[in-house]
Amino acid sequence: MAAPHTDLPFEIPFEIRPSPIQGLGAFATQAIPAGTRLIEYAGERITPAEAEARYPDDGARHHTYLFAIDDAVVVDAAVDGNAARFLNHSCAPNCDAVVEDGRIWLETVHDIEPGEELVYDYAYVLAERHTPAAKRRYPCRCGAVTCRGTILARKR
Repeated sequence: MAAPHTDLPFEIPFEIRPSPIQGLGAFATQAIPAGTRLIEYAGERITPAEAEARYPDDGARHHTYLFAIDDAVVVDAAVDGNAARFLNHSCAPNCDAVVEDGRIWLETVHDIEPGEELVYDYAYVLAERHTPAAKRRYPCRCGAVTCRGTILARKR
């Protein structure tokens, strides 16, 4: 599956640099109002089976650039991805991922100050029980007061 067209009619208002949360992160280069569509989460569109074959869960710490759109399509930003893949997880997000017409957009949920790291809650869905061992494979280092210690979605 080919990646969709991802050009935006404006320059992205952030830069990529080292993050205290994890690896590289996206940091605002200007004030950004709430409700701003920042960038599409781009990459190769593959099936969940292809994603599992590329990145099998071997019990080690989880790290991929996968984002599921639905039960049939997963975006792998490691292939043909863009700067969206550098937005880190936080348990106190200032952005949200919005799926619209089969595309994933990252948007701000409140006003952002220049220099602020842009983050969203990955809310990674794991079918198995959230045991301490499972949580260790999906750690969170966001540093938020409300940090739940994992990128896993809360079990409902």
